[in-house]
Amino acid sequence: MSRGSFPGAPEQLPYGYLKHLPIDYLKIDGSFIKDIVNNPHDQVIVRSFNEIAHFMGKQTVAEFVENAETLSLMRELGIDHVQGYAIARPGFIDEFFTRH
Repeated sequence: MSRGSFPGAPEQLPYGYLKHLPIDYLKIDGSFIKDIVNNPHDQVIVRSFNEIAHFMGKQTVAEFVENAETLSLMRELGIDHVQGYAIARPGFIDEFFTRH
């Protein structure tokens, strides 16, 4: 499996290039997620990223999901996977496997 990422402004995104990338996941940069609850522009951009990725058969990952409100919005937008403090704090892999 591999993943791609969308850095930069939307007008700089290489949508045509995305069609040919051998990726399974599209990771959405945290700069679009950090204030998404209060920023309708970021909501539109993230919704668009998600729709484009799904249309191309890719799953999406949103980083910097820091609270329950943002987590709820990610679910509403249809994001497939999330990373951030709303799920768990970063930790050592050995501690994770000890707990699970």
